[in-house]
Amino acid sequence: MSLAHGVGCGVQRTQKGMALIAVLWIVAALSILVAGMSQAVRGEARLVSSARQIVVASALGDAAIHLVLQAMVASAEPLTRLATVQTRYQGLEIAVQILPLNGLIDINSAPEPLLARLFVLAGGAAPADAAVLAHAAVELRAARGAQGRAQGFEAQEDLLRVPGLDYDLYANIAPLVTADQAGSGRVNPMAAPEGVLAVLADGNVALAASIAAERSAGGSAIDTTTLTGDYIDSAATRRFQLQARVPLPDGGWVLVSRSVDLRAAAQGGLPWRTFRAEQRLEPRPSTPSS
Repeated sequence: MSLAHGVGCGVQRTQKGMALIAVLWIVAALSILVAGMSQAVRGEARLVSSARQIVVASALGDAAIHLVLQAMVASAEPLTRLATVQTRYQGLEIAVQILPLNGLIDINSAPEPLLARLFVLAGGAAPADAAVLAHAAVELRAARGAQGRAQGFEAQEDLLRVPGLDYDLYANIAPLVTADQAGSGRVNPMAAPEGVLAVLADGNVALAASIAAERSAGGSAIDTTTLTGDYIDSAATRRFQLQARVPLPDGGWVLVSRSVDLRAAAQGGLPWRTFRAEQRLEPRPSTPSS
């Protein structure tokens, strides 16, 4: 065998080996591409499924709220306290919380000292800072608009317009306030969530928990004289916030909230008017890793 023939055979073997390596690289790249596309498709499918679950849960929550509203309208007895009722719709048990809006602190009419106390006890502000913020809030809501009327706050989020009031403080107090009551500025303790009761009790968390527990147990003669009397009023209201908590098949919940006025009929003929509607996701609690 000549030297040229041997070199030629070696070159051919080298070329075949390189071709095989190239083919293997192409196959590996295609495999990675297909795996990535499959994962993306599965991700899209999960996303579509989750979105569909949320839409269905929201519709179920709305239906449950409407059933409770029908029962409230049909009842001749006014509802003056915070309550949770169970309603069944399409085979699903749904809890609906009924909150008279005078159980929240009205940022449009609450006295300045009550706002300052709220900012300290629920918001975590220092007393001196809270006093400044409360005064700024009162001044802002009293500012006159183009027509000469006080502008007020249209929603809880308007508190973020108060100079110096940051989002962390707002997030702490947001569940305890309303801009929709249009009342005296006093709070009905029988309708107040436990966080509001703690503010009315000047930070006495144990007292607030005791009143809330006695109310949940159906107590009819609950002693509220230990709360700050200047800030409480047990008058009834016709404005309510109803919140349905609907479980999701994959875990977590959808919270559907409707604020309604039972004094004003809607254009569609319903004996109530919805003036605020919200929904949000509540994720399932994360399990600690072992």
